[in-house]
Amino acid sequence: QLQASGGGLVQAGGSLRLSCVASELTFSSYSMGWFRQAPGKDREFVAAISWTGGSTYYADSVKGRFTISRDNAKNTVYLQMNSLKPEDTAVYYCAAKYLRGTVGASSSREYEYNYWGQGTQVTVSS
Repeated sequence: QLQASGGGLVQAGGSLRLSCVASELTFSSYSMGWFRQAPGKDREFVAAISWTGGSTYYADSVKGRFTISRDNAKNTVYLQMNSLKPEDTAVYYCAAKYLRGTVGASSSREYEYNYWGQGTQVTVSS
């Protein structure tokens, strides 16, 4: 129900935009999140956006470099990643959480998400 794309290989300092298209769910009723998992590490929260797009929340490690946005008409959430660093290398996952409200610290809790995408690989070379 969630299909992520847009990953790839980029040099440090470069940019990528990830997309995640939702199907078979009422997209506008869900807040959306991005998580990532680097090799040998646990999956970690990256960013979240509320059902209207009016509220966003970021991990400290990406604040000021990444921007999450959504287009409810296209059932799509985006993650614009700028000033990429080698430590951003990971598989990036999108997730949907049934919530018609603002997002905040609770958005970082994986277990609160109802649906997950398959992941897209981002590799940042130094």
